[in-house]
Amino acid sequence: MSSVASVHSLWTVAAGAPGKIPAPHIEYTELSPTLIVLGAAVIGILIEALVPRRNRYYSQLLLSLVALAAAFAAVIGLAAGGFGSSKAHIAAMGAIAVDGPALFLQGTILLVSLIAVFTFAERRLDPAAHGNLVDSFAAQPAAVPGGPAEQAAVKAGFTTTEVFPILLFAVGGMLIFPAANDLLTLFIALEVFSLPLYILCALARRQRLLSQEAAVKYFLLGAFSSAFLLFGVALLYGYAGTVGYAGIAEVVSDGAKQIDPALAGTMGNDALLLIGAALVLMGLLFKVGAVPFHMWTPDVYQGAPTPVTGFMAAATKVAAFGALLRLLYVVLPGMRWDWRPVMWGVAIITMLGGAIVAITQTDIKRLLAYSSIAHAGFILAGVIATSEDGVSSVLFYLAAYSFVTLGAFAVVTLVRDAGGEATALSKWAGLGRRSPLVAAVFAVFLLAFAGIPLTSGFAGKFAVFKAAAQSGAGWLVVVGVLSSAIAAFFYIRVIVLMFFNEPKADGPTVAVPSPLTTTAIAIGVTATLVLGLAPQYFLDLAGHAGVFVR
Repeated sequence: MSSVASVHSLWTVAAGAPGKIPAPHIEYTELSPTLIVLGAAVIGILIEALVPRRNRYYSQLLLSLVALAAAFAAVIGLAAGGFGSSKAHIAAMGAIAVDGPALFLQGTILLVSLIAVFTFAERRLDPAAHGNLVDSFAAQPAAVPGGPAEQAAVKAGFTTTEVFPILLFAVGGMLIFPAANDLLTLFIALEVFSLPLYILCALARRQRLLSQEAAVKYFLLGAFSSAFLLFGVALLYGYAGTVGYAGIAEVVSDGAKQIDPALAGTMGNDALLLIGAALVLMGLLFKVGAVPFHMWTPDVYQGAPTPVTGFMAAATKVAAFGALLRLLYVVLPGMRWDWRPVMWGVAIITMLGGAIVAITQTDIKRLLAYSSIAHAGFILAGVIATSEDGVSSVLFYLAAYSFVTLGAFAVVTLVRDAGGEATALSKWAGLGRRSPLVAAVFAVFLLAFAGIPLTSGFAGKFAVFKAAAQSGAGWLVVVGVLSSAIAAFFYIRVIVLMFFNEPKADGPTVAVPSPLTTTAIAIGVTATLVLGLAPQYFLDLAGHAGVFVR
């Protein structure tokens, strides 16, 4: 009865004081990177509606590049203004955290997205269709594959320029995801970046049916993971009486001091906490691509247009690991002894599973997919460290890994035969003799994936393994080193295939890209070598950005 009375009194107070609802207090400056990107996405939709078709490609490309560059400049400005350290605080009425990890991850996502736009805009790799330059995306995505509507669209030279605003919407969601400071904001950000990715996966110009199958698989499994996460949010709300990270952390560490009458029966119930935390973690581990939530990764990576695969493989991991770090370090530090053993198990099976299954792959995109699963395991070793060094090592690894991944998938777009991209490994035999420069660049990326010294991969692995070892996870490091040795086998096997096998007479050709893809690959190689040869500055940068605001 008391809860009913309190609810009734709240209702009568609200009814008796019209016009007293407080206006929300929003710090627009601190949220400017996200607002710039989402604003540009809306303008991109208007361009699709109002600008003549022949002018849309250049308008969308220019808008996307300017918006992402401006958002990155805004992140740099916030970091220079001290919002990553001394001025770090919770903005947007408790919904968004503006702190070092958030700004570092947002900057990484924006740089990755900027490079991804170059690969999205590439139009010189395929032979011109009916005298028109074509890109990687279907001319008429809504048409039946191979049907008369699609054939007419190809003949007319249509290009799917709406991929640019869709990309920007995905980036906007990714910027919010690692900075979310309550569970509802986390869920909304997840949906904002997931739905555009489902669409982008279905838009391949070649192999339309495989692309659509990949998108449907990703959508269905993504819907399951979103449902798990949302159910976990509901249970954590029942446990703590709030969806705010600080509120949940306080109840976890101190128990339910101020009990909400409406939730008196459930607050402080450990069963709700354990099940709710497990469900939210499952939703995040799905996005990370950790075993056993990895089953979507190889099919989606293979079926999606390769520029989308590269963007998704790099940017989604950065956003998802950022959200995972914030959840474990800010919300559930009081449950460390509960979640660490579980994360140990997930990290071990992810490292070993990704590395062992990758050996059996015969398709370069599927091989890189299982490689990304193994790397998720390596990054989890840093997450498990539960220290400032663990956070900074994960931030550095994510930055290094994302540039290598984008560069590797950009190279994959260049190797082509009559059917489009030649992704079968057997077709890459002798590529080093046919096109030494492209093969050498790809070899650099493969060596970085393998963690060979003087590449960014080595610096990243060394950082996360060192943090894990210092936190007492020595056996995890042993498993990580063994997994790295297994993974090195299949990376080096591809290098041997390219340089020490005879090229086939009917082998693929290497397309000459425009400056767009050339720039993307050049940035990838430069970042890989710079982060490998002189990593200390960037490790220090990640170290300064490694403290969460609570």
